[in-house]
Amino acid sequence: MKTFLREVLITVALAVAIFLVARETIQTYEVFMTSMEPNFYEGQRVVVSKAAYWGWVGDPQRGDVIIFKAPVATDEDFIKRVIGLPGDTVEVKDKAVYVNGVKLDEPYVSEAPAYVMAKIIIPPDVYFVLGDNRNHSNDSHNGWYVQRDEIHGKAWLSSWPPSLWGVVHSYPLGSQIANAGG
Repeated sequence: MKTFLREVLITVALAVAIFLVARETIQTYEVFMTSMEPNFYEGQRVVVSKAAYWGWVGDPQRGDVIIFKAPVATDEDFIKRVIGLPGDTVEVKDKAVYVNGVKLDEPYVSEAPAYVMAKIIIPPDVYFVLGDNRNHSNDSHNGWYVQRDEIHGKAWLSSWPPSLWGVVHSYPLGSQIANAGG
């Protein structure tokens, strides 16, 4: 009987430990707008890696899809794609996005931006984000940035609906800029 009780206690302790670790490292997010179509749809659920951007793990990179506290006075979170890092220059002209003077190849957008945005330099500790549905997205082209400490994590897996199950892909925007010498 003593052995059985010990095994039950060990099992319960392991279950609690796994639950606590999971709670601190992942969360789910429901997409509630159309700003990321055609890649994320309203009602879709994604699993977010909160550990992806812990200080010793790494920082957001160009092309990452992140979830963050909305920059407006709401309790909502937003999902957007990182386009510019601190210190980058970003510009939208000729129906394209330019980072550090390099025109981005963005196969994930629903349509080219129908707006123009003058060249800006991204301040320290903030990120420039855009929705994949460029012409229907409240994002950084409207004059706001994402504070580093407002980022909840990186979109990691699509978990609902089953037809969309899979890994969330990041696009190598950083390598496009590096390969162009930017």
